[in-house]
Amino acid sequence: MCSRYSLTSPHEAVRAYFAYGNEHAFPPRYNIAPTDPAAIVRSGARHARELVLVRWGLIPSWVRDIDKFATLINARAETLAEKPSFRGAIRHKRCLVPADGFYEWTGPRGNKQPHYIHRAGWQPGVPDADVPPLAFAGLYEDWLGPDGSEIDTMAIITVPANDMMKPIHDRMPALLEPADFDAWLDCRNVDIEEAVSLLRPAPDAMLWSTAVSPAVNNPRAEGPELLMPAAPKLI
Repeated sequence: MCSRYSLTSPHEAVRAYFAYGNEHAFPPRYNIAPTDPAAIVRSGARHARELVLVRWGLIPSWVRDIDKFATLINARAETLAEKPSFRGAIRHKRCLVPADGFYEWTGPRGNKQPHYIHRAGWQPGVPDADVPPLAFAGLYEDWLGPDGSEIDTMAIITVPANDMMKPIHDRMPALLEPADFDAWLDCRNVDIEEAVSLLRPAPDAMLWSTAVSPAVNNPRAEGPELLMPAAPKLI
């Protein structure tokens, strides 16, 4: 699963990579957690790409009482067309989730070691225009409450881990490259079967893993120090 990620790339770099037309600003986030505001890119008016902020944790449109519904932060690619919570969104509301990397943990409860999974070549605190953001495949929903309240939400799609990830976790976000963005976002002309065929584990050489500070274990922690390599453990 994916339960924490970051997005700290400059707006200009994110906008250039995802080619959206609006100029929505967002602050750098080093530790995005479930229920936090999260940026997504979707097909908007006249099918132009737009970036909007939504809540991480999908609420299907048919839910009546959100207080009794466990929000869905991830959706498994293998069962998207079968699960009632995702059947409508995979057909009509696909999106991209910009990120720089995501976190996973190893080790026993109470002594978990966080790992930051990022593009090969990325280094903490070293801006590099040759290391673009990542694009998670996602789904979004618009929930309308009986009192007229509205909440826009999203979930990140996961696939089986590649060989690089397997020692850390058995799942990983589905990553898309720019050549697949149009097909993924085109819910009018690209059907479920074709869209799901784009969801596969990333190539092993695409990503690296860096053990980082346990400070990120706190979902309220923020700041660039979270991405610094962890100090070696004494034996």
